[in-house]
Amino acid sequence: MVRPQFDGLVGQATAVALLCRAIEQRRVAPAYLFAGPHGVGRRLAAEQFAAVLFAPDAENPSPTLSRRIAQRNHPDLLWVEPTYLHQGRLIGASQAMEEGISRKSPPQTRLEQVRQIAQFLGRPPLEAPRAVVVIEAAETMAEGAANGLLKTLEEPGQATIILLAPGPQALLPTLVSRCQMIPFQRLNATDMATVLERVGQEEVLQQPQMLAMAQGSPGGAIAAYNQLQTIPADLLTALHQPPRTLRDALDQARQVAKALDTEAQLWLLDYLLNWYWQNYPTESQLWLLKLEAAKSYLRRFVQPRLVWEVMLMDLVKP
Repeated sequence: MVRPQFDGLVGQATAVALLCRAIEQRRVAPAYLFAGPHGVGRRLAAEQFAAVLFAPDAENPSPTLSRRIAQRNHPDLLWVEPTYLHQGRLIGASQAMEEGISRKSPPQTRLEQVRQIAQFLGRPPLEAPRAVVVIEAAETMAEGAANGLLKTLEEPGQATIILLAPGPQALLPTLVSRCQMIPFQRLNATDMATVLERVGQEEVLQQPQMLAMAQGSPGGAIAAYNQLQTIPADLLTALHQPPRTLRDALDQARQVAKALDTEAQLWLLDYLLNWYWQNYPTESQLWLLKLEAAKSYLRRFVQPRLVWEVMLMDLVKP
């Protein structure tokens, strides 16, 4: 029997066993929900599962096939990620980051992308026995896009659709009911170290706060470490304690709004939540409530500088 080799997928024995069983019994489902935190291996599992589905009779998928999938360069693979609407066109989240496009609101998986999935599956596979569609961050689908995906999930044809999401609660129940769920877990400290060393990110292991923020997600730890490098060092040092005066609060708010886009500001609030909780345990409860409120306002598109001014002025001790 064919058994897929999930090289590099650490700490996900349950997920690997379920996917291996589907291949060995030749009972691959039309749709899967890879449910678990970001950065624990869901994307890698989807890539390696796709490689096995594209070459079901091979003992192991060839390096060339695996490389084409990793590069999203296979005619029977459609990889969908959330997008930003920038100057009238849809820009993927990874492309927006590479091009330095200002991100004022979170990316979404849009109805136009769901229609592209239907068009993609409307033709037979070109090279493989079946097509594969992977939808990253499926929880970002608005209700219209999710409803548009329902019919495709019911009748995908010669295809398997894989949704990546934090859990079933993040999706419409009608979507979840059409998918076989594959659970992914947070990693323990040993597995975290194994993954970070394997991908050449040993320096992240020297950042205890990044590891604490990641909560068992190697990808989350790497993303947090990379994001930390984009914050001006003097600003970060100043924010490590509440401002001493109203003038300090206004100055820090101006610097944050000028230096960082909205998504970076949301990350910075998460960082400060963790920092205050660890370093000011007796005073942090009230502060954490104010930081959470600031996150809520940013997500509702309140003017960022005003959000930071109000929050930081509230933190000034009388």
